[in-house]
Amino acid sequence: MGQSARAVVCRELNKPVVVESITVDPPQRGEVMVKLGACGVCHSDLSATNGTIPLPPPLVLGHEAAGEVIALGEGVTELAVGDHVVSSFIYMCGKCRFCSMGRPVLCVEQGKALTTLPDGTLRTRDAQGQPLNIFSGCGVMAEVATLHVDNVVKIDPGIPFDRAALVGCAVTTGVGAVFNTARVVPGASVAVFGCGGVGLNVIQGAAIAGAGRIVAIDSVESKLELARKFGATDALLAKPGEDLTKPLKKLTGGGADYAFECVGSGELAAAAYRATGRGGVTVVVGVAKPGDSTSVRTMTLPFEEKTLTGSYFGSCVPRIDFPRMLGLYMQGKLKLDELITRRYSIDEAPQAFADLESGKNARGVIVF
Repeated sequence: MGQSARAVVCRELNKPVVVESITVDPPQRGEVMVKLGACGVCHSDLSATNGTIPLPPPLVLGHEAAGEVIALGEGVTELAVGDHVVSSFIYMCGKCRFCSMGRPVLCVEQGKALTTLPDGTLRTRDAQGQPLNIFSGCGVMAEVATLHVDNVVKIDPGIPFDRAALVGCAVTTGVGAVFNTARVVPGASVAVFGCGGVGLNVIQGAAIAGAGRIVAIDSVESKLELARKFGATDALLAKPGEDLTKPLKKLTGGGADYAFECVGSGELAAAAYRATGRGGVTVVVGVAKPGDSTSVRTMTLPFEEKTLTGSYFGSCVPRIDFPRMLGLYMQGKLKLDELITRRYSIDEAPQAFADLESGKNARGVIVF
């Protein structure tokens, strides 16, 4: 028998999200049912509501959450009822060449769980009994969710759900881009374009990695103030149409060793590349619109040996990186408390999305 739960649903593109009662069916083989404690409101969720990320409505939103396992499907042995878990929105088949080489974010079976569970079915229904799609195999912006066991990672039960949830996307995406993708070395110079939830985590990741100079770039002064609290040594206010290449090169002695684009803009990715010094690495972390593109001077690639690369979900291995991030938090090295600008009830979800779109929050979190 299904369990009743309230959930945040995208019913129509470019319309406010709605909160409605849904039915969540019990877990089948290889699945678990989770009672959620908190879910981050991520820019990717917003992108699903406006079509930037093409996931068809009706869609239960949410992919960055933490909660407690309340039921086990057949064959699940690695988890027990009562375990605390964080959701992971990437599907890992565990068998393809990318999974085998420890790069599950590139799993060739990713498409299996974009709007359903990996087997192509759903456990979510609306009040009329109609199926509801789920965001990236999760759909965890709800009081209860049924997920595949490979989409959850067991965590220390001593960590509050609202803090733990953040490693399910924003923290791992940002810090992982520093640790895993770029592999920033101590003493290096780093430029970060965009100081939202992900950008702040790139900044604190760079600080933990021992970067010597960390330059934060944003168009909002308050975000630059927050960036300094997360470890930025310098800040540049971006004005419309202004090219910050020269001031950035002056600050970093010829260009940043590492530059990170954290907004999702082809133009900004090009700016980050221009601001990268000889032998440096430009990492595109933000998800741009499908039609967006980036132009670079091709000659600079061989002559300056610059690298332009991407980072998806911090190039992470969730079962390794989630506990590692939370371990850094428990040691006082990773800031999670400071990331949460505001906590919302599920009824306040439309406001949480409006605040996200207006740039008010580093991270808004819905607490159940």
